[in-house]
Amino acid sequence: MSAPLDPSARADSRPTGRAVPEVEIRRSKRRRKSVQAYRDGARIIVLMPAGMSRAEEQRWVDTMVAKVEGRERRIRPDDETLHARARDLSRRFLGGAAEPTSVRWVDNQRRRWGSCTPEDGTIRLSSRLQELPDWVVDYVLVHELVHLLVPHHGPDFWAYVERYPRTERARGFLEGVVLGAGWKDLPED
Repeated sequence: MSAPLDPSARADSRPTGRAVPEVEIRRSKRRRKSVQAYRDGARIIVLMPAGMSRAEEQRWVDTMVAKVEGRERRIRPDDETLHARARDLSRRFLGGAAEPTSVRWVDNQRRRWGSCTPEDGTIRLSSRLQELPDWVVDYVLVHELVHLLVPHHGPDFWAYVERYPRTERARGFLEGVVLGAGWKDLPED
């Protein structure tokens, strides 16, 4: 059962130099010290003690909004961040030989983790990967980057892919995801 909201609970849209989400502050007399925040649709909800001053409130709201947004960026990096990540992986594991022209998330890949078009240098990753650990996403990126160098899945291809130190572990993780989700077929790429 949730505590009744303090009548001073309010929605706040603070203008700054960047796009700021709507923030709803919920004060509770039962809450003593802790401050929490989470996203609810387009709004960020900040839960805080009723006795907190307005100055403390503003400091905590700024802190908690930054934490929520930071967590979301780590979970769902944008396409530009994903492209930079791919370039870094190419440099670290492929000597910079694979140079994608674009790397982006897509929602229409249901039977693949990723895909690559070597002719134009584009890489697409399934948005289903966004909830998985970074090292698994990195494996899929390396796999697709190698397709820019070797279009087929022959021995040369796998020799490049295995330069990524967590290849075997990531492949096993993805197989576990497939089995745990009850999918009938393992995505190929």
